[in-house]
Amino acid sequence: MNDKEMLEKDIFSKVLRAGRRTYFFDVRATKADDYYITITESKKFTEEDGSYHFKKHKIYLYKEDFASFKEILDEMTDFVINQKGEEVISERHQKDFKKEFTDKPEEIRTTSSFTDVDFDDI
Repeated sequence: MNDKEMLEKDIFSKVLRAGRRTYFFDVRATKADDYYITITESKKFTEEDGSYHFKKHKIYLYKEDFASFKEILDEMTDFVINQKGEEVISERHQKDFKKEFTDKPEEIRTTSSFTDVDFDDI
């Protein structure tokens, strides 16, 4: 299949960037010129040396399953929102989240470990 034929197979696309994950929603055509949807999750993994790679997972969704898929997706999303609200409570989903890896438990500091400062001296 040449590049032109390949491009003609992608009919309509949308991208959702969500932190380290990117979701690609594509309408594609079968050889019989019928349409179906692919949903691809691409997640970036960074190695200690700075190099990175992507892991991808793909779902193929065909027209005969659209109604049932949408119904269940709507039901599941409504359930989550009704149970937990719309606020994201996981710190991993905050844009500036950086997980600190340490081998020892976090040090607990008391006020006695700080220097006593008299602001009148400043």
